[in-house]
Amino acid sequence: MAKCAVCEKSVHFGNNVSHSHRRSNKMWRSNVKSVKVKVNGGAKKMYVCTSCLKSGKVERA
Repeated sequence: MAKCAVCEKSVHFGNNVSHSHRRSNKMWRSNVKSVKVKVNGGAKKMYVCTSCLKSGKVERA
């Protein structure tokens, strides 16, 4: 699974808990996109989460 190049956000693991309280494995995936980003004057393709894109931590190319 992809990881954000800015904040290192990736998948999280936990449990699905049913009404009867039986537990099964659960995986939450972060909203990570492949984006062309300006790096040192040039464009580079990176994985960036949408929260970093919205906050302006990254500038699109």
